[in-house]
Amino acid sequence: MPQDHSPPPAERRVVVTGPPRRTPRAPVHYRPRTEIDEQTTLGHAYVRSLMRSQLRAALTVLAVLVLLVGPLPLAFATIGNGGLEWAVLGFCLYPPLVLLARWYVRRAERNEKDFVRLVEDR
Repeated sequence: MPQDHSPPPAERRVVVTGPPRRTPRAPVHYRPRTEIDEQTTLGHAYVRSLMRSQLRAALTVLAVLVLLVGPLPLAFATIGNGGLEWAVLGFCLYPPLVLLARWYVRRAERNEKDFVRLVEDR
């Protein structure tokens, strides 16, 4: 058998295409909603801030309510007139209570709206 000293045939070159292995990552965008959903420390801080603002509004209403209603028994004891007591309770007390309730609801809704605006990045 004769020996062939010729070089082996060149292998055919194959081109492989596909997505690059190292794609540049998009910068990580800071999302408070993700922090809250994943219950991270920062997410807890956001929720705690909402709870504190709601508690502050409730304590303000409670303080005004105590200042408004608290002295009434003392005032009624010094006045001693049964008809005036009912007039004060029926006509003089309800308008401030309604205004106080309206203020509290508006404040609570504003706190929640601010929190949603912060979380939704608006």
